Amino acid sequence: MAEALLKWRAGGRLYVQSCGARADDEVDGFAVAVMAELGLDISHHRPRSFDDLDEGGFDLVVTLAPDAHHRAIELTRSEDVNIEYWQTFDATSVQGSREQMLSAYREVRDQLDANITRRFAEWVTR
Repeated sequence: MAEALLKWRAGGRLYVQSCGARADDEVDGFAVAVMAELGLDISHHRPRSFDDLDEGGFDLVVTLAPDAHHRAIELTRSEDVNIEYWQTFDATSVQGSREQMLSAYREVRDQLDANITRRFAEWVTR
């Protein structure tokens, strides 16, 4: 969700790649649904792990989970890269009805969008 939101907000003016501590085979259906509410289609996104990322060239790494943060520090130890940790609720931990799940994912989407808009204000075009 974060990658799609930043690409959308910055209008393609930034190079953005996302990954997780582990890569699932497909994008989470609840994430697809709440992003579609904004007109963003992430259904064809291929989840990546750290091992799948392009080598180097990053000025900033934003992590959303503690395990990803530690992995990013470990992988960039010898590089001049800023690393930021944005504490983010794990919507996958929510149990309940479909609407409760969607509500949790919307909360995460909106939190990410607010953080992106604030952090990347000089590049945000919409």
